[in-house]
Amino acid sequence: MLKPLVGITMGDPFGNGPEITVKALSDEKLYERCRPLVVGDASSMKYALKVAKKVDGVDLHLNVVDKPEEGKYTFGTIDLLDLSLVPETEIPDTSDLESPKPFKIGACALGGEAAFQYVVKVIDLAMKGEIDATVTNALSKEAINMAGHHFAGHTEIYASYTGTKKYTMMLAHGDLRVVHVSTHVSLREACDRVKKDRVLDVIRIANEGCKALGIKEPKIGVAGLNPHSGENGMFGWEEVEEIHPAIEEAMKEGILIPDKRSTPPDTIFSKAAGGWYDIVVAMYHDQGHIPLKLKGFVYNREEKRWEAVEGVNVTLGLPIIRASVDHGTGIDLAGSGRSSEVSLVNAIDYAVQMVRSKNK
Repeated sequence: MLKPLVGITMGDPFGNGPEITVKALSDEKLYERCRPLVVGDASSMKYALKVAKKVDGVDLHLNVVDKPEEGKYTFGTIDLLDLSLVPETEIPDTSDLESPKPFKIGACALGGEAAFQYVVKVIDLAMKGEIDATVTNALSKEAINMAGHHFAGHTEIYASYTGTKKYTMMLAHGDLRVVHVSTHVSLREACDRVKKDRVLDVIRIANEGCKALGIKEPKIGVAGLNPHSGENGMFGWEEVEEIHPAIEEAMKEGILIPDKRSTPPDTIFSKAAGGWYDIVVAMYHDQGHIPLKLKGFVYNREEKRWEAVEGVNVTLGLPIIRASVDHGTGIDLAGSGRSSEVSLVNAIDYAVQMVRSKNK
């Protein structure tokens, strides 16, 4: 059986996505697990290769293709579907690269347009069945909006271009997983979005998402919205009126929710880390993001550097597979050669796992 063919977007061309991609594909073992195809720009990838060679001694070569079947998919060669959106003139001079040079361009419409088109391309390839899964490097929400594409992020782009109405973001670090009732909205609006139908939809998507990862009988924890899950209305009625009715309906459908009601948000992630659940339904963006990033993002205060930036972002409910890094564009690090590729490798492995579970 052929190894899964994974389309990887380069991310913002003026961020650290190209360098992270080169670092990830410098591991020969990755090619034992999948066939990686990068979608991006040759100009940025050539620069990233120069930086990688200078900083880490990595010596890889580009193979520019017009379609996925032209890829070699062998270690030592990075197969690139070049969209030719970023001119060479926008990339730092690499003729005499004595030390890595940052782009210093920041978020801009050119970078936003390029990053947006990379995403649209991998979605199109996946929808046509030309690749098995998609993995995305970070893009700048500011930049894509500067380019005229008014989306809050990858998740919304994927939903729009696949015609998906019911979907949710899942963050994962190892066995700790979380999905969200809402994501990129204000906290005030997030509270208003805690409605029975949406909570029930997310519970269902979480259940199916875990099964897509090979978990046969997922155990689901559902966070409350209010302190102490509202204390039966003392601190808010959302649990009583919206969340608990959704849980009751889900359990009638055979979905396993061990607590049989919402769990106070200040304890649910400790329980999840201890193995009580396979996934947690969070009510809003930061309720789910903070515990995942506390576990996955590790800063060394003595050396003043990030030791780990780990975690995976998966969009559930789509007709195609999408996993992503769980960090930003790292524009301040671009050109330094110091960015970590761990989150990207984890995302690729998650995508591969989902392909294999789907094909069983």
